[in-house]
Amino acid sequence: MLWILCVALCGLLTGTRAEPGALLRLGMGILNQVQTAMDESHILEKMAAEAGKPQPGMKPIKGITNMKVKDVLLPVITLNFVPGVGISQCVSTGMTITGKSFMGGNMEIIIVLNITATNRLAQAQETGLPVFSSEGCKITLVSVKTNLPSNMLPKMVKKFLDSTLHKVLPSLLCPAIDAVLVYVNRKWDHLSDPMPVGQAGTVRYALAATPTTTASYIEVDFSPVVQRPEGGAIKVAAESEEPLALPEGYAEGSSQLLLSAAFLTRQLALLQESLDASVPERKVGELPPQTTETLAAFIPDVAEAYPKPKPLVTQIRINKPPKVTIKSGRSLLHLHGTLELFAARGRGKPPASLFLLEAHFNLRIQYSVRGNRLRMATSLGRILSLSRGASSIGDFDEKALTGFITDYLQEAYIPVVNDVLQVGFPLPDVLAVNYNLAELDIVENALVLDLKLG
Repeated sequence: MLWILCVALCGLLTGTRAEPGALLRLGMGILNQVQTAMDESHILEKMAAEAGKPQPGMKPIKGITNMKVKDVLLPVITLNFVPGVGISQCVSTGMTITGKSFMGGNMEIIIVLNITATNRLAQAQETGLPVFSSEGCKITLVSVKTNLPSNMLPKMVKKFLDSTLHKVLPSLLCPAIDAVLVYVNRKWDHLSDPMPVGQAGTVRYALAATPTTTASYIEVDFSPVVQRPEGGAIKVAAESEEPLALPEGYAEGSSQLLLSAAFLTRQLALLQESLDASVPERKVGELPPQTTETLAAFIPDVAEAYPKPKPLVTQIRINKPPKVTIKSGRSLLHLHGTLELFAARGRGKPPASLFLLEAHFNLRIQYSVRGNRLRMATSLGRILSLSRGASSIGDFDEKALTGFITDYLQEAYIPVVNDVLQVGFPLPDVLAVNYNLAELDIVENALVLDLKLG
């Protein structure tokens, strides 16, 4: 039913509020598109098929025998948010009840009705998953038509219909609400299972608290667990102590998923080791040949140490976890590490270290979604600091290398980073939402996915 997506979206998470993570606002726009649970489960049809069969503990209905239910109309479902509770729904449908009447002969009753109930949203203690349960189921008759001769014994016929329908319908249809909810809740048994980030680790979307319902949306607070293969969870302090909040201004009834900079930082920490690189090639992109002769143009002492050009080998080591910063309209990936340049020597001899530089540089991030994973592509921002460490060629002004290192990072290292980031980061498994259609918005300290319908 329509509430299936509510379960899906609210069921994205389980656990405790420990790390800044993600926030989901589920609007009615998506909920109103999910009228599939009852269709998929065929609950009403199954209930109708069972209606004429003897049921344990159910007394036969006086005045009607061989009862059958047929021609069940496709239900039309209307949902409304109930603040602090969950969702109320009205299921409009119709059906035909047939059988032998107390007056003899075939009886046919064609009814149109509404089933109303409230679906209370809670968090299962055993699994930590969201769970809906129905309460207050009521049946309201909209119209009743019958082939019984109502002009004959009208009071008796009316009394019979009233008694029969009030006996049949609640026991027939209210269990359908519960059955659909069971069907829906089971769909999310694996919702909080760990999802892989390549071979580097897993992300598990855990519920920080029971989802809350307002008059306009359901809000789900995530505390995702980012874990290495050996079992260690990654923890990163939030940039701000302010709680996550989705910005205003989105269309009424729309849905958004917010991913905090701290959560993205934790996921990138899984890839830290993969960001190390060693580049032995003489020819890199559009750069001049990577040799000691090229380097000597910036550091003359290199030519004295190596009068004959030697190929350069560059090693980049990221020695601090990557960090994502997000300001309105711009997102950067900060990397702290070392660049060590070596001169290649003869066959069988290891390269000789020329010098080591401590560097802090940032990369501009462009976000996209493909295959329900968040993707990142980077381009070089700027070098924020460059300091000389060990050197076998004596002292030199490392600032003179800024242009050389900038070009090198852009041509040789950015492709390495982008290749690593191709693994993508898993997004919550939200039913009926095609993340590929989401519009991405960079706001203060977070990335927002404005979810669209497929």
